[in-house]
Parts: sequence; C-alpha cells; structure tokens
Amino acid sequence: MSGHWCSGTDTKLRALYRIQDEIASKAVIADAINQKELKTIAGTDQTFFYGLQAEEMIVSAIVVLEYPSLKFINYSYSKMPVDFPYISGLLSFREAPAILKTFYALKNKPDLLIINRCGINHPRFAGLATYVGVILNVATIGVTKSSLCGSGEVPREEGEANVIKYLDRAVGYYLKSKKGSKPIIVAPGHKVSLETSLSIIKSCIRKHKLPEPTRIAYRCANKTKKEKS
Repeated sequence: MSGHWCSGTDTKLRALYRIQDEIASKAVIADAINQKELKTIAGTDQTFFYGLQAEEMIVSAIVVLEYPSLKFINYSYSKMPVDFPYISGLLSFREAPAILKTFYALKNKPDLLIINRCGINHPRFAGLATYVGVILNVATIGVTKSSLCGSGEVPREEGEANVIKYLDRAVGYYLKSKKGSKPIIVAPGHKVSLETSLSIIKSCIRKHKLPEPTRIAYRCANKTKKEKS
C-alpha cells in the first residue's frame, strides 16, 4: 500500500482535498431535525485487525437506540479490507466505505447518527461525520477525544462546554462530560446546528465519559472483531 501511495502522492492528495472541499460546501450546519421529535439515534465506531493473509481489515458497527431512553433497538456491522492508508485528516477515505456499507444494511434507519470522529472541526471542515452525513443525507454529529484543529478554553466543571474556533469560525465544543475526565469534543457533521449537537450529546451521557451510542458501538465493533478475526 505504501508503494502505491509513493507514486504521484501530491497529485492524489490534492484530488482528495478537492473532494473534501466539495463535501464541506454541501454540509448544512443548521437543524434539519427537531430534537424533541427524534425517535431513534445511532452510534458508529470502527476497529481494525490483520487477517490471515496479513491483510488489514476494518470492522464497522452501528448501534440503533430509542431516543431519549437510549433503549437498544438493533445493530449491524460490516467487515471489509482496508484499501487506504492512515493519513491524518483523510480518515473519511479509510473508514467511510465500511460505515456506508453498515448503514445500508440496517433494517431500521436512525434519525441521527453519532460518529466517533470529527465533524466540521477539521482543517477543511469535512471530517468523517460531515463526509458520511453528506453522502447519506442524514443528520450526523462527530464526537472525539482530540481535535485536528481549532482552540478554545478548556472547561473545568462537569457539564461545562466551551466553543472551539478555527479560522474565526465556531466548529464545535469542548465538553466536560464527567468529573475527573478530560473533555470530549462535540461538533456538528451535517443537518445539525452547533447548539443542537451539544444538547443531543449531553442528553446521551450516562455513567460514562462518552455518549452511549458511540460507547456501545465501540463495544460491539470490538466484540465482532474478536468473533470474526
């Protein structure tokens, strides 16, 4: 894979950046949903492993929950070879194919999808949550433990949230979700406003630092990896 990328890398990267710029131009950072009318919400996470032939594989899991109770409804996963290297800022091209495949396999499509990656808090305003949201035309929110860009005041008190800005644009929030834990980062992906993104993620925090949809998806992805590897 590395040899494949050694040839014409700059040209390929510029082409991918153009795709991200197009995705960013189509992203809607405004509410196309009403939080009070949400019925279902989903979380997705990915994990990787090497198969018998030393081929890198990705497992993507999506868990659909009732909202606001967060009661489990159903779950889907996909496993497929990885055909794109890890490059910071370009995770959409590495992880999105598996997410899309998993989403299409769901029997019950959620009203909103929370993705364990960046949204518009991205150097080209097109993180994985934004990319997937635009491609699927679904509302998405990105939640991460670290950010690729932007800065803001780090909150100290549980429940406190502070805006993150990048190039003079608000792109998300630092959220102190649990006492004794570092803040998580919340950002809209597509068809959700900044304020609603934060409100929804706060409503999905239970006993843990991470919101339940992505926390459960992480567990399902790793359980599936162990079973299928």
